Amino acid sequence: MAMASPALKHRPPPKDEPADADAGDDAAATSSSKSRKDQKLAMAKRGLRSLAVAVAIPAAATVASISLAGATLSPAKPSWTPPVWAFHMGSLFMSSLLGLSAWLVWADGGFHGRSEALPLYLAELVMALAWAPLLFSAGFTRPAMAVCMAHFVVLFLLSQSFRHVNPIAADLIKPYLAWVSFLAVFNYKLL
Repeated sequence: MAMASPALKHRPPPKDEPADADAGDDAAATSSSKSRKDQKLAMAKRGLRSLAVAVAIPAAATVASISLAGATLSPAKPSWTPPVWAFHMGSLFMSSLLGLSAWLVWADGGFHGRSEALPLYLAELVMALAWAPLLFSAGFTRPAMAVCMAHFVVLFLLSQSFRHVNPIAADLIKPYLAWVSFLAVFNYKLL
């Protein structure tokens, strides 16, 4: 009985075979992980594009509303009134924040499953766009106040609808509710 010599050397495999059966599996795993990585990267790029669109559309509509509203206030404004540009920048920020919130709900499939979410979002967008031109350019304080109050109610309902889909999206609406409350107080002081 011969014992195995400790000096035995390992012969390399022929050139057409992999060095190890596991090495072939590793190459396949690396290839599939690269394809999965490419798929995830493509999905992330699509997600970023859809996020940009979801934020840009309400922001662009708000800019259009701002340009219609102008930059003047009535002479009977309260003494604590911030400048008009602050109202416009606040509205622009809030519309972008709501776009992010809507995107979070859309990414979770919320506009498909929640039938009231999309109509509420569109109604909110229309009210947000109507308030500044009504108050600043036309000087209609009573209709602007009605729009502001309805806007608050729609935002609250939208928050409740979004909460069922994505609680973070609903929480992003809270600063907007505070902003609309401030606008309502300001509008009330102009009556």
